[in-house]
Amino acid sequence: MIDFPEKEPLISYKHLIRSRYGETDKMGYVYYGRYLEYFEVARTELIRSLGVSYSGLEEDGYMLPVIYSQVEYKSPIHYDEEMAVEVMIYKKPIIKLETWYRVYTNRQPKPHILGQVNLCFTNSETRKPCKAPDYFLDLVKN
Repeated sequence: MIDFPEKEPLISYKHLIRSRYGETDKMGYVYYGRYLEYFEVARTELIRSLGVSYSGLEEDGYMLPVIYSQVEYKSPIHYDEEMAVEVMIYKKPIIKLETWYRVYTNRQPKPHILGQVNLCFTNSETRKPCKAPDYFLDLVKN
């Protein structure tokens, strides 16, 4: 079971995406493995909304490999449904970026999917963990 922190997130961002035919299984449900891809899209757009791009981080010598992920499936999402993928950050990402997810549709008020993905700032040359760049940390309020 995914336990979200019991406080307000420092950052919250919603990204809308519609499930496509090729992302569904024979039952017409979004294939379970797709949710990590949806999380990645929402996380990338959250960072872009702060004024930074993943590609810019990479150009500056940073990589963000995933070091942990979990997904909790509450109820299926169907083909051609619009989803709101909400991504939240609850603590300042000094070395580790911990992101939390809720996926909603208009069909029900409760989330269909819950998730957590942790990434680690890594020096692209040494591939060792490092502190996030100051310009990124300045964007995340305490």
